Amino acid sequence: MAEAVVGLLVVKLGMALAKEALTFGGALLYKEAAALRRLFGKIRDSKVELESMQAYLQEAEQFKDTDMTTAIFVGEIRGLAFQIEDAVDELTYKLEEVKHRRGFAAKMKKRLKNIKTWRRLAAKLHEIEAKLQNAKRRKKDYSIGRSVSVAGSTNQGQALHFTKDKDLVGIEENRDRLIWWLTSGGDDGGDDDLEQRSSKVTTVWGMPGVGKTTLVAHVYNTVKVDFDAAAWVTVSKSYRLEDLLKKIAAEFSIAVDVTNIEMRGIAESIHNYLQGKKYILVLDDVWTARVWSEIRNVFPSSGCIGRFVITSRNHEMSLLATRESAIHLEPLQEHHSWLLFCKGAFWNNDDKECPLELQNLARNFIAKCQGLPIAIACIGRLLSCKPPTSAEWENVYRGLDSQLAKDVIPDVDMILKVSLEDLPYDLKNCFLHCAFSPEDYVLKRRTIMRQWIAAGFIREKGGYRTLEEVAEGYLAELVNRSLLQVVERNYAGRLKHCRMHDVIRLLALNKAKEECFGEVYNCSAAGAFSVVGARRISIQAENLEQLSRSGATHLRVLHVFKGYINVDLLMPILTSSNLLSMLDLQGSRINMLPNEVFNLYNLRYLGLRYTEIESLPEAVGRLQNLEVLDAFGAKLTYLPNSVVKLKKLRYLYALGSGEAYTIGSIGGVKVPNGMHLLAGLRALLCVKASPEFLREVGALIELRTFSVCNVRSEHSAYLSNAITKMSHLVHLEIIAAAENEVVQLEGVHLPRTLSWLGLSGQLDKASIPQLFSSWSYLNGLTRLQLAFSNIDEDTFSCLHVLRGLRFLELINAFEGKRLDFYAESLPKLRFLHIWGAPQLSEVRIAEGAMQNLIELWFGFCPELEFLPDGIEHLRALEKLRLVDTSEELIEKLRRQRDSDECSENEMKISHIRNVTVRLRHKRLLERIRCIFFA
Repeated sequence: MAEAVVGLLVVKLGMALAKEALTFGGALLYKEAAALRRLFGKIRDSKVELESMQAYLQEAEQFKDTDMTTAIFVGEIRGLAFQIEDAVDELTYKLEEVKHRRGFAAKMKKRLKNIKTWRRLAAKLHEIEAKLQNAKRRKKDYSIGRSVSVAGSTNQGQALHFTKDKDLVGIEENRDRLIWWLTSGGDDGGDDDLEQRSSKVTTVWGMPGVGKTTLVAHVYNTVKVDFDAAAWVTVSKSYRLEDLLKKIAAEFSIAVDVTNIEMRGIAESIHNYLQGKKYILVLDDVWTARVWSEIRNVFPSSGCIGRFVITSRNHEMSLLATRESAIHLEPLQEHHSWLLFCKGAFWNNDDKECPLELQNLARNFIAKCQGLPIAIACIGRLLSCKPPTSAEWENVYRGLDSQLAKDVIPDVDMILKVSLEDLPYDLKNCFLHCAFSPEDYVLKRRTIMRQWIAAGFIREKGGYRTLEEVAEGYLAELVNRSLLQVVERNYAGRLKHCRMHDVIRLLALNKAKEECFGEVYNCSAAGAFSVVGARRISIQAENLEQLSRSGATHLRVLHVFKGYINVDLLMPILTSSNLLSMLDLQGSRINMLPNEVFNLYNLRYLGLRYTEIESLPEAVGRLQNLEVLDAFGAKLTYLPNSVVKLKKLRYLYALGSGEAYTIGSIGGVKVPNGMHLLAGLRALLCVKASPEFLREVGALIELRTFSVCNVRSEHSAYLSNAITKMSHLVHLEIIAAAENEVVQLEGVHLPRTLSWLGLSGQLDKASIPQLFSSWSYLNGLTRLQLAFSNIDEDTFSCLHVLRGLRFLELINAFEGKRLDFYAESLPKLRFLHIWGAPQLSEVRIAEGAMQNLIELWFGFCPELEFLPDGIEHLRALEKLRLVDTSEELIEKLRRQRDSDECSENEMKISHIRNVTVRLRHKRLLERIRCIFFA
């Protein structure tokens, strides 16, 4: 992890050096200029040295556990890197501090005082440079050479998989599928015989420790007797192609002189040996798809039967499977977890049963493991060596929440270590950052991306991808590597929410503490929790009595995850943490920020989401390094005039919480004049419209997300002008001042980049057909939300031109009696929500319409007495939800559910897995379950 610290620091040094020209651009005192010039020279020297060291540190990370000299050296480098970072951040802070002195005399006095600071920092960097050279000399003097190869170190991540068949739990279904794929066909002739005579690739993928190798080993040992030749090869993540081919030849028992034959000769020997045979090859723990692409042509594909099984923790490997022959191995279900735990903890008991007095603790262990087999097995094995008493088990359980976690579950720790070694340094920082959220916390894609960007973890790649695109790529890569789990994808299949498995999180936090990345305060440890030297702290407890609140001079990041926390108790931390760059108070019940916050000149992220903050003072303008101001869901009604001074601001969220389905309650904010100065803004929501603001906002051409409320008819020309200039816009929301306010959008030219469009307010009925037709060029428009739009039967049909829609939501927008969906209309639509259609009584769906629809909701449609005519044509439909439709329809479905007879309605919805009905005035919420449900 030291290379992650150094890599981040190199980026920061580059940013500091970029300020050099600006600093010397103004009039400087002679001594001031000399001191600064020397300081920037030292920064430049440090950057060159650290850049040269990065590659070495990445390699050293893989064997430092087996080489104490290297471990000590890497630790020294990390400590020195932190000292360099402190010096550079202090420089940034002091340069910013001078700007906020009022009056010529005060500024001059501060500049003269800073001359001593510049000299001190230059001397500090010179001292660090000497320490660095001494560390390198000691490393060279006392190093005795490495006896463990880098490639060999990765084998530490391989666990032993000699599991007895009777001890295997929860694999039955996947075992049977895998055996069928490997052995089916060939006996009846026809297509099956054709498939049997060809090669087939099967993949098993999943998070580290989920049991991929155990499953495949069991199946391999079961079926290999049916093959003429069988081989199992574990692929090193730093494999060499020649070595891999030699291992394959050896496992197939191919007689070749591997010492005197070239790689081509080995490949030919393998090919010739397997020709005409029925063979199976398992490639275990493959890290990249390149492995298969490099060796697949070695194996014969005609006149023989080839079966390949690839295991991997990376999702991309599943794409190699033949005809969807891929298994995504998930954590065990609760009852299987219990069986596995008991088999391990009580292996020496005949009944393998957990004593009654230990069952609650056993369930706590199982809950902590969240179905991860290797963790359950590790803990069970450990407990089997302990006396079966509550006191002993409680001691082990406490170790899971401390730095002892790696001792309790060492196999999982080793697997995570190998996964971390394989990550680029910037991805390591991103991964560890995710671990600082509470247990079972759902990570939101956009929030985590903004935090990564503000933390400096994300860099532009080649100038053709934005920071946001790079960040989203990193998030996808962590999911691909099974280090994060997908919780939810949005209507377009894009990652929306994810989480970190609790066992992985425990070990990641342990790693973060070892590497001085940061710590979590949860009030669980005995004694005081010191913040001295800490660089990142995540507060996950409301009781701060054990938190030592002084000496936080090195703190860079402070997250608060508890709502009812006394922020006044954090004042000493905020006072001493001048170099803080990220402050996240999301969900805290505070209504005013301490004044100390506005002296944090290095602050880049200020998270006030869902707080009680009602106003921000003018002092917020002092935070001129601020990139993210997130007050979404807070109680702000206006932004201070000084906000326009925040020239580095990239995201500005200030949307108050409002009542659903009403326009007047949308909590937009009033903004000052001068918003056009915030030229770097990527996101701005939600702002109250005014002629002045709409004239200025057109200058914000980098906007990707824009939300404006309180729009009136007379604003139309200004709004049209502004949106036409926003050529990168992806997400646009326009909210009228009132439900009866007509929003004139005929002159608005929407950018082709638009993906999400929300319109709340009446549309001019006469111009609706022309308006909807004018959007036909928006091929990227995937979500449309219309509210209070005054749409009827005829105008609704005009929406069918939007053939790329995946999500359509009408909220109090439809005033007609009948909805018609024609054949081949809305071919990509996946979600259709109709809310608040008081006259809707009939829905007709032609065969061929909405063939990809998976979710259909009708809410507050009291006249809807029948299921949609043609709903049986929606073969992809998975969810049907009826909320406050006619009571007659809902009661009819309930009665038919409880009846033994199969009605017409039952036949219509027999293919839908989830049908839910709700009547709010009767407090009724039920799922209609019938015998035909899957």
